[in-house]
Amino acid sequence: MTISRTLLASAVAATLALTTGLANPAAAHDRAPARADHHRASQTVVGIAAGNADFSTLVTAVQTAGLVETLNSTGPFTVFAPTNEAFADLPPGTVERLLRPSQRSALSRILTYHVVPGRITAADLTTAIRVGGGSASLTTVEGGQLTVTSRRGGLTLTDAAGNQIGISAADIRASNGIVHVLEGVLTPH
Repeated sequence: MTISRTLLASAVAATLALTTGLANPAAAHDRAPARADHHRASQTVVGIAAGNADFSTLVTAVQTAGLVETLNSTGPFTVFAPTNEAFADLPPGTVERLLRPSQRSALSRILTYHVVPGRITAADLTTAIRVGGGSASLTTVEGGQLTVTSRRGGLTLTDAAGNQIGISAADIRASNGIVHVLEGVLTPH
């Protein structure tokens, strides 16, 4: 009996999702082998972002805001990390404006709105949603609130501006926390 390539790829992705704890099996297909997850777990949340070209805008922003040392500390932190594509979806000129030295405070506020104290896995978020009757509230390091819900088979964050942003990959373990990949940039109040 022959298994089609699509079915085989789906089976491999599902197996990787189960063994690595990734919430989005489709994203597991694009991830490095499980051995690389062990290497990532020895890196800080900043090290993980710096080691992935998809987070170069985030890394530049963290450096510009002066948050590298903080996010390299013991933590633990849960970081909701926007990709370069998420930053590119902002209105034209937004990223360039935020990277100006005069905007350091505003940039820091936005970035710390993407960080929650503690190590919160996708399973923890799912449990909190169930206990909360369909949603859960998270308090960010910035002091604002995020609402997490389960939609379209995945987890979604709603920010203070009412934007609903999906988590495209979850549970990337770091030595000082955990990283969840976002499809957009969260906006604080």
